[in-house]
Amino acid sequence: MNDGRPLREAAVDLSAIAENVARLVRAAGTPHAMAVVKADGYGHGAAPAARAALEGGADWLGVADLAEGLALREAGIGAPVLAWLHDPDADFRPAIEAGIDIGVSTLDQLEAVADADAAGPPAVQLKVETGLSRNGLSPADWPAAFERAALLERAGLLRVRGIFSHLSNASPEDDAAALDSFRTALTLAADAGLEPQLRHLASTAAAIRRPETRFDLVRLGIGAYGLSPFGDASAGELGLRPAMTLRSRVAAVREIDAGAGVSYDYTWRAEAPTRLALVPLGYADGVPRAASGRAEVQIGGRRHPVRGRIAMDQLVVDVGESAVSVGDQVVLFGDPASGCPGADDWADWAGTINYEIVTRIGPRVQRTYS
Repeated sequence: MNDGRPLREAAVDLSAIAENVARLVRAAGTPHAMAVVKADGYGHGAAPAARAALEGGADWLGVADLAEGLALREAGIGAPVLAWLHDPDADFRPAIEAGIDIGVSTLDQLEAVADADAAGPPAVQLKVETGLSRNGLSPADWPAAFERAALLERAGLLRVRGIFSHLSNASPEDDAAALDSFRTALTLAADAGLEPQLRHLASTAAAIRRPETRFDLVRLGIGAYGLSPFGDASAGELGLRPAMTLRSRVAAVREIDAGAGVSYDYTWRAEAPTRLALVPLGYADGVPRAASGRAEVQIGGRRHPVRGRIAMDQLVVDVGESAVSVGDQVVLFGDPASGCPGADDWADWAGTINYEIVTRIGPRVQRTYS
């Protein structure tokens, strides 16, 4: 039955985000906590997720780029924000004047921020490379970067509020090496005369399991949305509750004979007569095609297998003799405690990670909030 819900819906429970953040903040015990709301809040909606996370006890927000930070300001969110991944030709002035901290990963960025001609000195947080081989000041550049940053700070051209990096979570040994490297960076920064208020290295995984990496602030990403960063512990075992439920409605039901093929390439043919339900969600909506022939959905409290290829706009489910009708609710994933598949299940079926499952949900899927 259509109860007024959208045809394609990602229902987000904001109380789950607030509760997850509160739990992680208590566990970490750091003076500060950052909720990471980049990529539209991991697909949940950046502004609603940010407000829920702040309600749960986060006092910082993290985004990838300046546009994401400015969108939070346009949504009326005044909490401290850090943005750390920039266009080489970025204009930093609007973000600085909006009170957004600039993550600095190169000497060129440091100079560009200092030259932004904004009202008041910008706040920067220096990103140091400690093993991921991505963005961040190279160890070879640390002495020069810290000395230059200290000089610019003394001249009143910027303020170094933080120094941060990121762990690979590859192994305890790799993370220990990154921690040692980060501590070296902090020592060199202090030797240059920098006194950052915020030192941060830990994201959700380290916030839970590596207390020595927590420093002044932890960055809460996937855990804020109720998903586990670990392969050996579920969200439920960590006391987290998934915030997103992806659902739709049965668009059609048909009976097929033995031998009938289903969807493109006929990768599945019915071994016996059965009934199929059509669900109007596909890979254009972020449902991974790689899960074809392996995934399950929930209809009427029961799980049913997806048959054949997942297409751009639709997928087909084998409902057998179950009493499934047009208009019945279909849950692709949500909280496994309710019996439905979780984002982790879809990640396993597609050979990916839960982060990607929720983040890839497309714009045709309407986000609703409760």
